[in-house]
Formats: sequence, C-alpha cells, structure tokens
Amino acid sequence: QVQLVESGGGLVQAGGSLRLSCAFSGRTFGYYAMGWFRQAPGKERDFVAATSESGRTTYYKDSVKGRFTISRDNTKNTVNLQMNSLEAEDTAVYYCAAGRSVIVTRTNPDYWGQGTQVTVSS
Repeated sequence: QVQLVESGGGLVQAGGSLRLSCAFSGRTFGYYAMGWFRQAPGKERDFVAATSESGRTTYYKDSVKGRFTISRDNTKNTVNLQMNSLEAEDTAVYYCAAGRSVIVTRTNPDYWGQGTQVTVSS
C-alpha cells in the first residue's frame, strides 16, 4: 500500500515562499506519477500540479504557473512543490497525490496524503 506524508506547510506573508515535500513509501516510486492538490475552506479539492513518472513532464493549474514548481527525486522517493510569490488565495490544505498515470493523477489519484496547511497572510 502506498503511503504519502507531506511536510513543509506553515504561515507565510504574501509574496513569500514555502516548499512542500511529500515522502512516498510502500511501492516503487518511479512507477507512479505524482501531484499536488489543495482545498480551501468551503471549496472543493482542486488540482495544483503534477509530474510524470520520470519527472520530465509537468502540469500546472493556470493560476500557479510561473509561481509554483513541482519536482521529484526518484532516488529519495520524494516530490516537492516550491511555491513562490504566494498570495492570500493560495491559502489551503495541500495534499500530495499519487497515481498510475499522469492523467489519473491529475483527475482522480489512486492515493492521497493527509494534507498540510498553508496559510498566506495579506
């Protein structure tokens, strides 16, 4: 069974940066596409970013393009989300996700982490 554990959330001022990390265990990391989702209060969980199994292909929600970068390290079984120029609208619980393909990961991941809170103060 795949397990995903997020870390790195916290409180930051608008314009600041945070780096989220997700540790993957239980299966062969390189077989899975990875992604990040977020859920703001009163809203549905929403796709943020995804990376293919190799890391060569990435996808982003339009509103985070140019500010967020997803990356993975297949030697350490981790996926990261570097978030720069944060805005109050980025405040949410961020979830790491894994799936057997990028399409699956972007739409209906097979596995979820427990989430980490990101709060951006304006």
